[in-house]
Amino acid sequence: MNDIDAWVWWLVGAAALGIPLVVTAMPEFGMLAVGAVAAAVVAGLGLGAVLQVLAFVVVSVALIAVVRPLANRHDSRRPRLATGIDALKGKQAVVLERVDGSGGRIKLAGEIWSARSLDTGRAYDVGQEVDVVDIEGATAIVI
Repeated sequence: MNDIDAWVWWLVGAAALGIPLVVTAMPEFGMLAVGAVAAAVVAGLGLGAVLQVLAFVVVSVALIAVVRPLANRHDSRRPRLATGIDALKGKQAVVLERVDGSGGRIKLAGEIWSARSLDTGRAYDVGQEVDVVDIEGATAIVI
């Protein structure tokens, strides 16, 4: 074990940190791997173990402290695109067959859907516009 230089061990550690990075897709492991590479550089320069560990800690913590908030801020700016049934919630539909608490039919986003009223005592007549508040299976819940 004494035959292998410290910088090689740091590179092995960096590669080992790359495995959970790929498996879990947690970028923090990549930042720790970069810290291990920085420690390998320090070891390659012939500096002591204390400076190697210090380089690892400083680079890793700095990357996590700086890059992570930037990535989170960037992710929060991206508009969320509603797809599937989430895209239908809040849409307006036209009643094709009377809709009440037990059922009916609406035209929603160009398609015919079964529907029922959210308020079981409320009924909507043909031609009325209703708002979709939820989708349960293949049934739109409307108000």
